[in-house]
Amino acid sequence: MPLVEHLRELRNRLAKAVVAIVVVMIVAAFYSEQLMQFLAEPVPKCENLTNSDGGNCAIVSFNTLTSPFTTTIKVSLMAGLIVSSPVWLYQLWAFVAPGLHKHEKKYTYYFVSAAVPLFAGGAYLSYVILPVSIKVLLSLTPGGSANILSLDEVLDFTIRMVLVFGLAFELPLLLIMLNLVGIVSGRRMAGWWRGVVMGVFVFGAVATPTTDPVGMIALSGPIVVLYFVAVAFSLLNDKRRARRESQGPADDEASELDLTPESIDPVEPVAALPEQATKDRVNGYDDVT
Repeated sequence: MPLVEHLRELRNRLAKAVVAIVVVMIVAAFYSEQLMQFLAEPVPKCENLTNSDGGNCAIVSFNTLTSPFTTTIKVSLMAGLIVSSPVWLYQLWAFVAPGLHKHEKKYTYYFVSAAVPLFAGGAYLSYVILPVSIKVLLSLTPGGSANILSLDEVLDFTIRMVLVFGLAFELPLLLIMLNLVGIVSGRRMAGWWRGVVMGVFVFGAVATPTTDPVGMIALSGPIVVLYFVAVAFSLLNDKRRARRESQGPADDEASELDLTPESIDPVEPVAALPEQATKDRVNGYDDVT
């Protein structure tokens, strides 16, 4: 395709992804109250200010007039991103898939089937460690003080944790995708392991809103494991690709042209007409005539 056609294809893919997100977002808006209660569940609630001394619990409420509206939009948007993830992840991969060969296009469905569980697994892990992280933060409250938290702030905190964990779990899948299209080799990925491990833990410390070691280890540990899984897969895929290339190009793959010039040896001059098979003439004509 020319560049304009690629841009038009990208626009169509993005439009389909946005439509899917908006449709799920509208449906989720009708269940926004249940979603708010679910997302705020990890915060230990206080019945009144008396028993909130020392950071054992917190009082959660709306602090501004527009908070209910903005919170509903945020919760619905998060639900739209997560629930419609099979659609927009497929659109993302389908934009790259035409650049693959026929035998590689089957990875489109493998990509979506792996991306959705990884995102859901990261989101679930964040929700599991949220109570621990919140208790760590509340325990820093000095004696004689109470925690009065805005529900908008609590949901922002939860949504950030869910999105950060879910998207971070897609990193190994992105590396596998780059390997499948031939951009990064497994050997090169294996050579990056020291920098990647260090970078993942730095990212875990910065990206987690809690900034506590529990959240950092909970995010960085699984990503490091998934990274080495991606490296192992890429190494096996490189061996398989090398074995397939040694057998010649596939039916939909153009063979490489050998443009090396060859020397021209002097040859005997070729006759203008082919030699006659017999010297006999028929009716005065030879066989060529």
